[in-house]
Amino acid sequence: MGEVAAASSPSSTSIFANYPLLSSLIAFATAQLIKLFTTWYKERRWDIKQLIGSGGMPSSHSATVTAIAAAIGFQEGVGGSLFAIALILACVVMYDATGVRLQAGRQAEVLNQIVYELPSEHPLAESRPLRELLGHTPPQVIAGGILGIVTATIGHFIILAASHT
Repeated sequence: MGEVAAASSPSSTSIFANYPLLSSLIAFATAQLIKLFTTWYKERRWDIKQLIGSGGMPSSHSATVTAIAAAIGFQEGVGGSLFAIALILACVVMYDATGVRLQAGRQAEVLNQIVYELPSEHPLAESRPLRELLGHTPPQVIAGGILGIVTATIGHFIILAASHT
């Protein structure tokens, strides 16, 4: 167990040994990759922008923050301040994704429709459309959260297995 603590402790000098950071980055990348396939399944077209875009299934923001919170919980325990901060951050991010950001995207959709219907001589008729896909539906946030927890759990078991070899 001492090897695991040394490999994943905050004092470790290698960023590649930072289990919470790696868990969150892997969860983010996995969610973005999944979006590429869910978009293809839904629209029958490949949209490479999904690899870096926001919105869609699953929520990469939720996956990222739940992975880091779960990894911190596994590594440091759930009774400390660090886990409390990570958990609250995860809750705020997920709430924001389904609330403020989702509503901002819906407002952008309405505004884009209004601008589209303006006469061509109107000064705003040629303005760039606003981004509409900003937030997430609750199922997208839940899926991202599950992905984050699963990613951190797999990472935890990999660390445990490596410490026993």
